Amino acid sequence: MPTDLNPLRGTFSTALATTLSTAMLALALPAMANPDPSDWQNVVAEAEGQTVYWNAWGGDTRTNRYIEWVAEQMQAQFGIEVEHVKLDDTGSAVARVLAEKQAGNSDDGSIDLIWINGENFAAMRENDLLFGPFAEALPHFALTNAAENPEVVTDFTLPTEGYESPWGKAQITFYYDSAQTEAPPQDMPSLLDWAEENPGQFSYPRIPDFTGSTFLKQALIELTEQDEALYQPVSESDFEAVTEPLWAYLDALHPHLWRSGRTFPDSGPNLRTLMSDGELSLAFSFYPTDAAVAVMEYELPESVRSYVLAGGTLGNVHFVAIPYNSPHKAGAMVLADFLLSPQAQAEKQSLAMWGDRSVLDIAQLDAADQALFQQGERHPSELPADALSNTLPEPHPSWMTALQDAWLERYGVN
Repeated sequence: MPTDLNPLRGTFSTALATTLSTAMLALALPAMANPDPSDWQNVVAEAEGQTVYWNAWGGDTRTNRYIEWVAEQMQAQFGIEVEHVKLDDTGSAVARVLAEKQAGNSDDGSIDLIWINGENFAAMRENDLLFGPFAEALPHFALTNAAENPEVVTDFTLPTEGYESPWGKAQITFYYDSAQTEAPPQDMPSLLDWAEENPGQFSYPRIPDFTGSTFLKQALIELTEQDEALYQPVSESDFEAVTEPLWAYLDALHPHLWRSGRTFPDSGPNLRTLMSDGELSLAFSFYPTDAAVAVMEYELPESVRSYVLAGGTLGNVHFVAIPYNSPHKAGAMVLADFLLSPQAQAEKQSLAMWGDRSVLDIAQLDAADQALFQQGERHPSELPADALSNTLPEPHPSWMTALQDAWLERYGVN
């Protein structure tokens, strides 16, 4: 409401004087300088007492309970409060930071840390929405051994350049009920054959869900003869020609999916629920231990087994990043560093907590830290240790957005 039209503010002259006085005071106060990531002792001191608003996907009980554990540790070890702002779509957080920038809010943003990768990272970098570089200054970052593990500094083909810090690994992993299926499909063509023989027993999450979109990329990598185009911006390729085999495949697959492809599950966890209810007998997750944890927690039958496709499956590293206008950058950096600690990485990888794979080079850790990752015998529903050796790299982030838009145009039924 304009000042001169608000009777609660008095006369226009009084309001103007107040406005000018406030503006002069603001000019007199120096803007708070960003903490220097290289001065870690000062970062930790400044972080104490801060509240870090961590925007992270909240669609799975396992990730949520891990973040709750992290919050407890941050308070106990550093005197930092962590508030988990649960997201359905990371893109909404990106849009919020962009809106704050457009409104001139450069110092008091609403997000301190964001779980992010792929097209969302690309969008934030393109619009100068991230603080950094900071990641390689984190004390625990060296434990990733980035020189030998370049995936921790590369996000969907883009170099991270220190603007996001790795904290977990994901890879498409299929799981099936071995009591119903003896020989699960090993590639996309055989998946179509299997679906035809087992109608209604498979599906994938509705686009633009991240897991569903990853399924599209997995299929496209296998089916197109122009897969090299996927690692360049989509604008540099003939999108229709590259993706034509994918749409032909989905046209053939959809009639044999759960509910005949007229509707799709909401998310990866929803696929797991449908498996638990007996509506599906084949599903997949972006977390390799997802099925094993579900069996341990009596969500899935003991006959469930995990596997990856014969030619490998799509995988990536997920990251955390700090928006440029976070008012609690020191606390956010301390949190990002804690997420890289052997303690936090081992707890995250534990099947009793989440089962998310570590980004640390465990072989380079000292004996005491390596011992944190020893979890005894492999669970029968878990993948063999070497099963994830063939990881397919993520395409350029522009492909994900283009595939989502094209899918919605063709099949956006709900």
